[in-house]
Amino acid sequence: MRRIIQLALFLSIFFLGFLAIDYYIFNRLGMLLSVSQTIITIMVIIFTAAYPVAAILEGTLSNEFTRIVYTLSATWMGVALVLGYTLLGYEILNFVFNIPSFTAGIAVIIVASVISAYSIVNSLHLNINEIEIPILNLERELRIAQISDTHIGPIRNSGFMKEIVKKISLLNPDLVLITGDLVEGTVGLHPSMFDSINKLKSRIFFVTGNHDMYEGLENVFEVLKTTKINILQNEVVEFEGLQIVGVGYSTQRNYLKTVLPGLNIDKSKPSLLMYHVPIEVEFASEAGIDLQLSGHTHKGQIFPLNFLGKLVFPYFQGLYNHNGTQVYVSPGTGTWGPPMRSGSRSEITLINLKKK
Repeated sequence: MRRIIQLALFLSIFFLGFLAIDYYIFNRLGMLLSVSQTIITIMVIIFTAAYPVAAILEGTLSNEFTRIVYTLSATWMGVALVLGYTLLGYEILNFVFNIPSFTAGIAVIIVASVISAYSIVNSLHLNINEIEIPILNLERELRIAQISDTHIGPIRNSGFMKEIVKKISLLNPDLVLITGDLVEGTVGLHPSMFDSINKLKSRIFFVTGNHDMYEGLENVFEVLKTTKINILQNEVVEFEGLQIVGVGYSTQRNYLKTVLPGLNIDKSKPSLLMYHVPIEVEFASEAGIDLQLSGHTHKGQIFPLNFLGKLVFPYFQGLYNHNGTQVYVSPGTGTWGPPMRSGSRSEITLINLKKK
């Protein structure tokens, strides 16, 4: 029941937001292309209701038809965003140049279509980003593959998981760390989604993200029982002298401040914290954490959210240093919602831990 309430609240907020965007898009394009108000109203209702309805259908029925509908409606959210800022660009240009309405309408559709097509294709490429991070008191150098925000579900499912496993295998890492949002949270899970991950020879650790909670942690944990994935829920394990600290996602404020002091972290040994959201780094630093690995931001995923996201998350994407504690924020391995990326790339991060 709690999962249904969370999903309903989440979808309601998105429904209202996209109602406003769709209303602007269809009304403005309708004016430019001389489309009747009746058709505009019908289009607004259909396109705005599509995603919430598709998400509910996929979450309850889940079959080939519902997955296709879900994918199309999710893609429309991204296309709507692109159309929105393309139209705003036209509004600005129209102050300077007198552009004929019909020409402007067709131009907006063409430009938005090209950008959307590029964003879809760009999201299909899984890039390897290799970085080097020096750590004090490291017993030996380690190769770590970090994946985050895979969002396995209706759009990216077992086939995507196989591609991830194939690319990680070629990297031959000592560890694979999954920093949250392994699942999408809108589709029933089954073990076959993650079968391929058992082919990895590396030790695998996972901490939960917000979308894993939407799915229901008990459901996620049950499915992962058949895999080699080790779930860390506010605990510390040691691997080759490196303390791996795993803290699950929480909506509680100052959560790391509450949890980390009780985990018996040895400050004389190197430590790596897995925490989904790139926040509360000051508490990680106080606990003696050498490196925090996070995700969640997707680097905005789609322009112009890339810029807006930086206002919310000071540690947004890439490598940072906070009073000696290094933080790496993954832009995400998969996508949430629209299978689109512009101004960001899907990534598997290969982290080479070096002796300092």
